[in-house]
Amino acid sequence: MFSQGPIDFSKFFIAGINYKKTDASIRGQFAINKEAYANLFLSAPLYNVKEFFVLSTCNRTEIYGFADDSLTLSKLLCSQTEASIDLFCEMAYVKNGIDAAEHLFEVAAGLDSQILGDYEIIGQIKTAVKFSKEHGFINVFTERLVNAVLQSSKSIKTNTELSGGTVSVSFAAVQYIKENIADIADKKILLLGTGKIGRNTCKNLVDYLGTKNIILINRTEEKAASLAKELGLQFAPAGEMAEHIDAADIILVATNSAEPIIEKSHVENSTQKLIIDFSIPYNVEVTAQNLPNITLVNVDELSKIKDETLHKRLAEVPRAKAIIAEHIAEFIEWYQMRKHVPVLKAVKTKLKEIHTSPLFIPLYNHNNSRADEKIQRIINSMASKMKTQNQKGCHYIEAINEFITTGTN
Repeated sequence: MFSQGPIDFSKFFIAGINYKKTDASIRGQFAINKEAYANLFLSAPLYNVKEFFVLSTCNRTEIYGFADDSLTLSKLLCSQTEASIDLFCEMAYVKNGIDAAEHLFEVAAGLDSQILGDYEIIGQIKTAVKFSKEHGFINVFTERLVNAVLQSSKSIKTNTELSGGTVSVSFAAVQYIKENIADIADKKILLLGTGKIGRNTCKNLVDYLGTKNIILINRTEEKAASLAKELGLQFAPAGEMAEHIDAADIILVATNSAEPIIEKSHVENSTQKLIIDFSIPYNVEVTAQNLPNITLVNVDELSKIKDETLHKRLAEVPRAKAIIAEHIAEFIEWYQMRKHVPVLKAVKTKLKEIHTSPLFIPLYNHNNSRADEKIQRIINSMASKMKTQNQKGCHYIEAINEFITTGTN
């Protein structure tokens, strides 16, 4: 009936930092890229961690998993970060058991996002869990939890307006440009990075600013070429980045580099420019903001943009939390049943022993297939009763008695 025995829910932890207590510069020191994530799998056995995943976005870095304590998970995470475990612990929040699970539900719903209702987080959760699963670090409990989280998030998306309207970091960038830059049609726009955020930003530029004076550059040139063809834009090879930086009036940086790809020296003698950096860690050298010809905006500043859509989303929070509560209750019910796994397995084994015992052959028709069906039916009935009644050993005796007295005819 179940593939594993009972799991100690209290040993499930989340330790993390997010935008609420740390700015983008600090979060960048704890960002986990794919290479660092892969190294965590190699280090995990040293910390006796067998089940975990890491969620690292522009707004947060969080590690979820089973460990002896939260500090163990934190040390594992920080073994691959620029900054120290001491700084992480100073800034981090820690939850365990049902509180940790509830936190994941709220993150997936967009309730904990820097822009309320931001739905892009769900794809990032899927990617993180898939990566851990491919390396053997997602087992039955976490997989079941994540599936419940995804179902809850989908229900909130379908049945509420928490993610309604058009509000995201990429859209906030377009709003910023619209409010602060005149004569947009005459401005040369350069977009660096055509991943998910870059792609969404590009579409918003075209849809809401009505401009196609945009050049795309991506490390993998084919991706930039494909998006440019789709939207009727231009693209350029990465080798020509410097000259396009110099010529652009607006630069949007949505790359995922460990080091800045735009340095202060690249723009200090250029024309007036607006640079928007979506990246964590920063992919634009911070000191560039000190130049008189440069306006540099990062994700934290973009998230401060408010509009009518966000006020509407706030009204949907109670409905979203009610949906989460329903899905958490279902998950807890499943978890409670898992605690009965050893008893259910023991009874099933005992019934099979009875079926094959010479002492009981005269009591029933010795038909293996019918006996197997009956045994499973009895086990299912026993499991159902254990959900609603706490009679412990009584169910064991009742199941055996039912099998013996009714036979398999």
